[in-house]
Amino acid sequence: MLTYPRIDPIALQLGPLKVHWYGLMYLVGFALFWLLGRWRARRPDFAITPELVGDFLFYGAMGVVLGGRIGYVLFYAFDSFIADPLYLLRIWEGGMSFHGGLIGVMVAIWLYARKLGTTFFDMADFVAPMVPLGLFAGRIGNFINGELWGRPTDLPWGMVFPHVDRLARHPSQLYQAAMEGLLLFAILWIFALKPRPRGAVSGLFLTGYGVFRFVAEFFRQPDAQLGFVAFGWMTQGQLLSLPMIVAGIGLMAWAYGRGGENAPVS
Repeated sequence: MLTYPRIDPIALQLGPLKVHWYGLMYLVGFALFWLLGRWRARRPDFAITPELVGDFLFYGAMGVVLGGRIGYVLFYAFDSFIADPLYLLRIWEGGMSFHGGLIGVMVAIWLYARKLGTTFFDMADFVAPMVPLGLFAGRIGNFINGELWGRPTDLPWGMVFPHVDRLARHPSQLYQAAMEGLLLFAILWIFALKPRPRGAVSGLFLTGYGVFRFVAEFFRQPDAQLGFVAFGWMTQGQLLSLPMIVAGIGLMAWAYGRGGENAPVS
C-alpha cells in the first residue's frame, strides 16, 4: 500500500504571487503542443505553417480555458451556478471539464480554419495527435493537487490519500494520465504518420479518448455532488464520453467510406 506524498500545490511563491503546479501543467501542455505542432506543420498537406502554430495556440488556449470552465459549471456544478451566477467566474476555486474544453477547442478550430481558408476536419486532424500530451500534463496536475482520487481497492499499488480518508484507493489520476495521455498519444501519433482520409485522425481521437475515459471512470470515485447518474453505476464522465465514442466511430466510417486512401488526406 502506498501513501499520497502530500505535494504542495504551490510550486513557487513570491510575496503575494503564487504559482500553482496545476497552472504550470497547463503551460507544459501548451509548450508541448507548440513544439510538436511546429514539427508536424512542416508537412505540405496541412494549410497551417510552423510560423502560425503559435497563433493557433492562442485560439486553442482560450477554447480550453473558457470551454473547460463553462463545461464544468454546466455539467458538474449547475446548482451552484443557479444559486450564484458569479460562480462561473471564480476559476481560482477550481473546476475544469475536459468535455467542455473539447467543445471550446472545436470552436477554436472552426474559427481558425475559416481564417486559414481550410476545412474544419483538416485543422482538427492536425490538432488531434498533440492533444493527449496536454491531457497527460493535466492529469499529473490533478495528482499533484490530490484531487479526483480513485475508488477503494485492495491492490498492492492502492494509495491512501490522507486528506480524504484512511482507505487505499486507485491512483486514478495516474491511470488517466497513462491511458488518455501517453497511450492515446502513441496511438494517434503513429496512426497520423501516414496520410489518412480527412476526418479519420479526429475520429480516432474521439473514439480513443471516449473509450479510455469510460474505462478509467470505473476506477475513479464519482463526483461527490453527482454520484452515479444512471443505472446505479454510470458516472457523469461515462455519460459524456458515450457520444464521443459514437461520434468517433461514425466519423471514421464516414472518412473511409468516401474512398479510403484516395480520399482527401490530412
